[in-house]
Amino acid sequence: MTFAMPIPTLETERLILRAPSEADVNADTAFFASDAAKFVGGPLRKDEVWRVVASLLGHWALRGYGYWSVDEKDTGTYVGRIGLWFPEGWPEPEVGWTLLNHATGKGYATEAALTARAYAYDVLGWETAISLIDLDNHASKAVAKRLGAQFEYHYDHPKFGKSEIWRHPAPSDLVNGGMEAYA
Repeated sequence: MTFAMPIPTLETERLILRAPSEADVNADTAFFASDAAKFVGGPLRKDEVWRVVASLLGHWALRGYGYWSVDEKDTGTYVGRIGLWFPEGWPEPEVGWTLLNHATGKGYATEAALTARAYAYDVLGWETAISLIDLDNHASKAVAKRLGAQFEYHYDHPKFGKSEIWRHPAPSDLVNGGMEAYA
């Protein structure tokens, strides 16, 4: 039996946002063994990373949206995941990003998150979005600021502890409702 669900492929100037796949597990496993993974639930073993990828696909099946795997357009190199997240127990719908270590500092998180947020606003009809960010994740806070998000309040996440909620501008506060992010 084959289970298929439509996960749209989106493109930016430099990136392709595609469906998560099992092919991402090895690169994700290396990331989740690194110190950078502490901000997103790591460290994780390979079997745990496989379950994360399965959860990402399950989110698409249950909610009709989720995280995309992100590849560099020119090289096809997998660089991380960016997308929309609202699992049970989450405070509000989120725009989130996790880049592999080799992909940081290139503007990829901002570029892909703009496209994901535009999809949330323009296709899904969201009126607001948050990003939930670890207190010590200064790089992620910088991305949120580049996206126009502002710190709103502290949130005590039941698993991850004290975090910050960053509020994104509403669609009405963006030029063209966010469509400017589409390439």
